[in-house]
Amino acid sequence: MIRINEHYRKLKASYLFVEIAGRVAAYESAHPDRPVIKLGIGDVTHALPPAAVEGFRKGITEQANDETFRGYGPEQGYEFLRDLIAKGDFAERGCEIAADEIFVSDGAKCDTGNFQELFSADITIAVPDPVYPVYVDTNVMAGRTGIWRDGRYDGLVYLPGTPENGFVPPPPSEPVDLVYLCFPNNPTGATATKEQLAEWVAYAHRVKAIILFDAAYEQFIRDDSLPHSIYEIDGAREVAVEFRSLSKTAGFTGTRCAYTVVPHEVKAFDSEGTAHAVRDLWNRRQSTKFNGVSYPVQTAAAAVFSPRGREEIRARSDYYLANATLIRETMEGLGYECTGGINSPYVWIRTGTDSWAFFDDVLNRAGVVITPGAGFGLHGEGYVRISAFNDREKVTEALSRIRAAL
Repeated sequence: MIRINEHYRKLKASYLFVEIAGRVAAYESAHPDRPVIKLGIGDVTHALPPAAVEGFRKGITEQANDETFRGYGPEQGYEFLRDLIAKGDFAERGCEIAADEIFVSDGAKCDTGNFQELFSADITIAVPDPVYPVYVDTNVMAGRTGIWRDGRYDGLVYLPGTPENGFVPPPPSEPVDLVYLCFPNNPTGATATKEQLAEWVAYAHRVKAIILFDAAYEQFIRDDSLPHSIYEIDGAREVAVEFRSLSKTAGFTGTRCAYTVVPHEVKAFDSEGTAHAVRDLWNRRQSTKFNGVSYPVQTAAAAVFSPRGREEIRARSDYYLANATLIRETMEGLGYECTGGINSPYVWIRTGTDSWAFFDDVLNRAGVVITPGAGFGLHGEGYVRISAFNDREKVTEALSRIRAAL
């Protein structure tokens, strides 16, 4: 008889955002006349930048003519886009990244979830706590953890993010093999300095670990002293893989385009101690399991890297950051301690209460959706996350409702 992957049985009953959607649906059913304002999941509300739309049209027009039609493209992404990424996102910040080290994909969530496939099932994984759930759940599915017990999975090394360390956990005292880091952080909005990332790079060299660095929110950094990429740190090319996305930066949440950077120098070892280029393993994986991002989407993405496109996405991130400022100032005015909302579109709010109860209270009394911190890990309890991704008038209305409710 056919059998399931037993590791799926270890997963918590519901993915965080599925649980939120279920509670919101129940509220909307009970209150059909009161529109809900959603500041929970980090989905954008502004349309694609005009430059990207023009790029999209160009790609579609080419696909409509036999002379310019393109069928299957390279699984790694078209060279014209990879060249623009290498120059615009890395060379201009002093990072030596070659086009053939960039892999275009349909989302950073997919890539961060899939990358663990390259490694042995018995490696040691370190994750921040609070943490983006995908990092944890995909390793549970792969069989790298024990059971869920007391808010954590056995077998993982958790890196506590606390007010004392500014939600930027330092390296653990014990050696691990694979580390997930995300800055600006989802969910806490915390940012890491070059000195803090340098400590992690030195640790990875020391214990022969690899860092999976999620930089999906780097576009929101406004402090010039903060790194946008881990490759701004000396030695990172040998130990780090970086994930980036156009979802939040250019409004591609429904269009789907991201990319992963895997330098040639990053190595992992087989059971005999022989080193293998991780870039080649990822290339093999993508060539087997992925058929590439559509040509029109890649022409739209290429337009994002034009001077006009970069101005337009800067304006959009400015808009959402202004929302974040409003959220942070309002919640601080109500007496809550906040992290994020500066160099980040997320505001992490210390409530000191059960986070799901606070979520339900805000939903039922204000008709506003936020995200309970407990869904991000044990150290997320007592916190909630509010997203700045919505229209200004809706953010203003939501904050007015929250003020009245709290």
